[in-house]
Amino acid sequence: MATVVRLGLTGGIGSGKSTVAQMLADLGAAVIDADAIVRSATQPGGPAIDPIAREFGRDFITAQGALDRDRMRELAFADAGAKRRLEAIVHPLVGQEIQRQADSAIHAGSPCIVFDIPLLVESGHWRQQLDRVLVLDCSVETQLKRVMARSSLSHDAVAQIIAAQAPRLLRLAAADLVITNDGLSLEQLHIQIQRAAARFGL
Repeated sequence: MATVVRLGLTGGIGSGKSTVAQMLADLGAAVIDADAIVRSATQPGGPAIDPIAREFGRDFITAQGALDRDRMRELAFADAGAKRRLEAIVHPLVGQEIQRQADSAIHAGSPCIVFDIPLLVESGHWRQQLDRVLVLDCSVETQLKRVMARSSLSHDAVAQIIAAQAPRLLRLAAADLVITNDGLSLEQLHIQIQRAAARFGL
């Protein structure tokens, strides 16, 4: 069986991770999206719903049975202990599903598995399990502009999310390759990804 390249993909919110993940998928990589796994786990019937309700109360679950993301976000930012309790519920579930998807990709013969993990640097858990780390970098101004354009979040809410993520220099220090995604067109970004693809087994 050919060696599989395990590539970590990370960057701050609004850095273009989803776009790059899709480009890598188009080049033949298997992409594991940690955010999508979290969303699935916290949808109605998801495995995190009952533990969250027991830990935080039904007020944090919507009438439809999903996690009330806005309410939980407010609590997590205001209370570090609550954030840790939430992570203790969600992170093991996410880790199990990431491993399941990785095993599936290996059995399918994927040359590269992309681990799209926003908190890759912060967790301290993933780096030793990866062969390469690709960091997408951009200015805070670009992050604010992109996230506010695609969501209903206010300037202050986005700034709060950015402040809670790993410092930019810490992400850059963890990188094997950095792509600066400030002012690049999609075509220019695609060219950079294609140039890097050989390093990732693609």
